[in-house]
Amino acid sequence: MKLIVQKLIFLLLAVMVVNTAYAQENSVEETDKPTLSFSGSADTYFRTNLSGGTNDLVTPVGQDADGNDIFGTGAPASSFANLPGFSLGMANLIGTYEGNKGGVVADLVFGPRGSDAVFDSPRYSNSGSIVNQLYAYWNVSDNATITMGNFNTFLGYEVISPTANFNYSTSYMFSYGPFSHTGLKLDIATESGFSIMAAILNPTDITEFNPTGDYFFGAQLGYGGFYLNGLFGDSYSQFDLTGGIDVSEKLYLGVNATVTNAGDNERGDQTGFYGAALYAQLAASDNFSIGARYEFFNDSDGNYVFGSDALDTSVSDFTLTAKYTVGGLTIIPEIRFDSVSEDIFIDSDGEAGGSLSSFVLAFVYGF
Repeated sequence: MKLIVQKLIFLLLAVMVVNTAYAQENSVEETDKPTLSFSGSADTYFRTNLSGGTNDLVTPVGQDADGNDIFGTGAPASSFANLPGFSLGMANLIGTYEGNKGGVVADLVFGPRGSDAVFDSPRYSNSGSIVNQLYAYWNVSDNATITMGNFNTFLGYEVISPTANFNYSTSYMFSYGPFSHTGLKLDIATESGFSIMAAILNPTDITEFNPTGDYFFGAQLGYGGFYLNGLFGDSYSQFDLTGGIDVSEKLYLGVNATVTNAGDNERGDQTGFYGAALYAQLAASDNFSIGARYEFFNDSDGNYVFGSDALDTSVSDFTLTAKYTVGGLTIIPEIRFDSVSEDIFIDSDGEAGGSLSSFVLAFVYGF
């Protein structure tokens, strides 16, 4: 595996040299005038359950066949927007230093949403828990860029920042797919409209360094707003499709589908998950829009995601979201319905149940 990685790095360096020579022969050198800019966001929210559960975060609701506690939750089992009452999301501060030939991005997060996003740090540095992204890039030519460092995942429809998602709460596919990678990637945009990405990466979500010596490989092919993504490592593979189209000036439709294979567990059962989601968003006016997300998600081995001893745990969730913008502020009321084949939620009597409806009111400010 290490020999393969070395060969791929040498191949990547050769591509860089060829692209540089070609760019120098076919373009006029531009003066590099770097610029420093800052952006970011802050979000806070209120969440409560409407029916089917209490607001307890985690409560034992029984035991599995081996006598281990099974825990239920008073919130959707996806990431973010899961705390009860008036709650904090995160403050996100992004510094970008950019020139014609390259630049660097430092993306810092503070608060519960940020901590959840970088859950596998710190492994070494005391400040690893606040680094969401930290990477440098080189514009080898007009259509090729080399990036190295820690960057958010290229898989999936949704992202960590609440300013870039329509729905405030997140999908199960986003929650249990990768959040971030650390490695080296090459992005190429062709004149025909295709985009290609290839990457050599640390194991998923291990962002500060590589403690195992194993490497993952990532790939992406894009065209017309649709992207086919792949992530491959020892005993792991994931294929992912994302995309969307503007049906009209006011109506947008999006799609996400993913399937993973994470090998066999101790019982010999295949682990991993698969799912699909549809998104619809309608702009009613310049500052008001409404959208819906429907998702079906299946966990091949209940222990992989839901903490259940049952196999093939599945969930259907429907989310209805409205967004009203006032300058940089976006006000987001949202209703969500989750139905799971296993009793993973806590009902009002403290017993396990399989369904939950919840309400969120979020304030998100982007700058």
